[in-house]
Amino acid sequence: MTDLITTPNLPDPDGFYEELLAAHEGLTKAESDALNARLVLLLANHVGDRDVLRQALAAARRPSDG
Repeated sequence: MTDLITTPNLPDPDGFYEELLAAHEGLTKAESDALNARLVLLLANHVGDRDVLRQALAAARRPSDG
């Protein structure tokens, strides 16, 4: 079983965040929600490991420490 990586693992996270925000520019709330849903499904398909995806779901449900 592979474990979910929760430590920083993305080169240029600020740059990715800017791209993510830009992808939502000009969208309605419903369109933005739909974009997020499609993105989650695309990335889940890419990961392809149900155990890792379960860990991600559980981690996302926990309140943020920040």
